[in-house]
Amino acid sequence: MSTHAKRERLLLADLLEAAGPDAPTLCEGWLTRDLAAHVVVRDRRPDAAGGTVIPALRARLDRVQAEYGQKPYEELLQMVRTGPGKMSPFGLKQIDEAANTTEFYIHAEDVRRAQPDWTPREVDPVFADALWSRLEKGARLMGRKAPVGLVLRRPDGRTAVARRGTPVVTVTGEPGELTLFLSGRQASADVSLDGDKDAVAKVLDAKLGV
Repeated sequence: MSTHAKRERLLLADLLEAAGPDAPTLCEGWLTRDLAAHVVVRDRRPDAAGGTVIPALRARLDRVQAEYGQKPYEELLQMVRTGPGKMSPFGLKQIDEAANTTEFYIHAEDVRRAQPDWTPREVDPVFADALWSRLEKGARLMGRKAPVGLVLRRPDGRTAVARRGTPVVTVTGEPGELTLFLSGRQASADVSLDGDKDAVAKVLDAKLGV
């Protein structure tokens, strides 16, 4: 049975293929080849992937990711589509859904929105609610570096607190756009911000995300 994570994985692979190996992404310093290598390392090399959060492993992560980045692009894309092996925790549906639904949505938009002719994606209500559910659970972690109080608001009025404090900036948008904003893609997210002018400026410049 298809899941959100599997669908987003295949969409990401299609976008990477359409863009080619040397296209820009929203990930600073990464071309599409680098992003594809990142996904493959995350899927298949947990011994190195921990470098995204553990500084002592960062050099190993960079080395392993660079090695994968040297592979033929078509081979990388096939590994992205195939996903992790059965021994990877991501091979379990529940873990895949929890860990990769938002991850792959964000990276698909990293590819889409970095292209000069990009067009917005229409997110269906079921997937929007799935993104919102994950955003509610992870908002405090992703917003912990916000320099002021930060509240996320859907157009229907539902809210989630990303960081308590004053002054408060309220970010309003659809769940997908709020997800991008809180992951550090503030400049590329279609949202509106309400609050003190200086506080808004600080939030726009902050390094949000995990």
